[in-house]
Amino acid sequence: MEVRNTQEDKLVLKQTQAASSFKYKYLLTRFFPFLKPFLGRAILNFCISIPAGLLDAVTAFAIQPYMDRVINAPPSEQRDLYAILIPFAIITFAVVQGIVKYLNVYLTNWTMKKVTNYVQKKAYAKLLTLNTRFYDVNSSGTIIARFFTDPLMSASTILDQIKTILTTGIGSIALICVLLYNSWKLALVGVVVMSLAIIPAAMLRKRILKTSNAQLVVTGDMSTNYFETCGGNKTITAYNLKDRQYNTFDTQIEEMFDLHMSLTKRVAIASPLMFFIASIGFAAVLWFGNHLILTGDMSIGKFASFLAALIMLYKPMKNLGDALTAIQQFFVSLSRVFELFDLDSEIKDKENALKIEGLKDNISFEHVDFEYIKDVPVIKDFSLSVSKGETMAVVGNSGGGKTTLVNLIPRFYDIKSGSIKIDGTDIRDLNQNSLRSIMSIVFQDNFIFAGTIRENILMGKQDASEEELQTVIKSAHIDEFLPSLPEGLNTIVGERGTSLSGGQRQRVAIARAMIRNTDIVILDEATSALDNESEAIVQSALDNLMKDKTVFVIAHRLSTIKNANRIAVINEGRLVELGTHDELMTIENGEYKHLYEMQFKQQETLSTNTH
Repeated sequence: MEVRNTQEDKLVLKQTQAASSFKYKYLLTRFFPFLKPFLGRAILNFCISIPAGLLDAVTAFAIQPYMDRVINAPPSEQRDLYAILIPFAIITFAVVQGIVKYLNVYLTNWTMKKVTNYVQKKAYAKLLTLNTRFYDVNSSGTIIARFFTDPLMSASTILDQIKTILTTGIGSIALICVLLYNSWKLALVGVVVMSLAIIPAAMLRKRILKTSNAQLVVTGDMSTNYFETCGGNKTITAYNLKDRQYNTFDTQIEEMFDLHMSLTKRVAIASPLMFFIASIGFAAVLWFGNHLILTGDMSIGKFASFLAALIMLYKPMKNLGDALTAIQQFFVSLSRVFELFDLDSEIKDKENALKIEGLKDNISFEHVDFEYIKDVPVIKDFSLSVSKGETMAVVGNSGGGKTTLVNLIPRFYDIKSGSIKIDGTDIRDLNQNSLRSIMSIVFQDNFIFAGTIRENILMGKQDASEEELQTVIKSAHIDEFLPSLPEGLNTIVGERGTSLSGGQRQRVAIARAMIRNTDIVILDEATSALDNESEAIVQSALDNLMKDKTVFVIAHRLSTIKNANRIAVINEGRLVELGTHDELMTIENGEYKHLYEMQFKQQETLSTNTH
């Protein structure tokens, strides 16, 4: 179903561009509720980062007294004491720093994983609220890339990067203090140049945004390709499409490579630029430091301590640049995550929506209009009333709007104008869960979940008793094939029920619908994809499901249509004829009579010949 119009553009995930990526205050404000439940550990972690960073300066600071009081000092008991104490102090501080950093890493990963889980749960919960139209306009690969990858990326790195910034920031400040302690003049030169060294990383923001968005689109396309290969493997084999699929994937891989290398070129150049700028500062420090030593303004010990601190300062400054790059990627992902959270399902409950417990009188369509594509109507001025206990067969040419019509009853889509009422109440005034709880639907291609047959049936009514379960198993004729399965009801059926035949899958779906025991039953060509033998068994199961229910049935089987109380004939979205089989057959040049002559009469002839 191709759905593209202005109304739905906001639902197309490929069109989201992380527009708020540079609105840091806005993004952090929205991110805070995800961090809040774990704020205590996060704060403790950040507090531990402070001594972890401060201890970086200990070694550099210790060089000055060691040079001046041990290396360059005359022999004495005090010199011998310093020769022992200073190395021992350095080792002690290193042990303390190691313990602190271990705790820092553990707390960071614990908190990050908890926050990531929280964001992913919220994203999945949001996905479950989106209506059918959302799934019409987005491929499964794009949905998974956006709802799985972005939440993972957005939350999995931020705390680590904040910790890095905090640790390296504190470490840099401590090292700068060592520089100032040794010589404020030299420190001025070194700090200014080091500060300039992080500019290349700050210039990558927009390139990261553009490339990250493009990579996500390609990732979604690649995921879709994988899903299509798994789901359509028979079609691919039957039509010799392996080369086509491979070439498509090859193009996507190369496109991803080009995007990756485009970003790599810009990110990679930042490091040598930083090193080049830092080397200029280092050279200036060497020249100016030599001058200060010669003029007596600085001792050799202080100069050695200064150089050690300056060299050690380069790494945290580089880490700071890398962290800024990673944080920008975080903000891009976070922006896209909030775009997902801001998606608004078109099918929503009204405030104080009414709850319905069952069908008492009738279901009515009153001048209903509906369209998938703007200004291209699918259902046109449709009016029909179906009484409780009535079976209404819906027939018509392919593409005439039959499936669309029955999809409007459970509000898979909302109508453009008119109304659909149950017992006189517009279904848009009803609570969605209660509306859908009074109806059971059997589709042409029913989705069977990975798990056991028992689990799939009980999805219709999770608190059903064993007696109820056994009753529907018999009524749906599942008991006829259960003995052939290794674990009976507890047999794992695989993804989409691939270990079952088409008829068996349909019977499981019928049992799932049957166990709900609802007032309304919707059958959307539930036997059209089956062979004659399977169709007969499934039809018997459907007959059991339909007993004493209000039924809408889209059918291609003549016996089902003939047994309906009335038949609604739809052509190009309009109700063109309504009546029993016999009544409709009396209409000269009627739509139903034409359909009967073209599609159903052959079934009747074959059935007569068989008997």
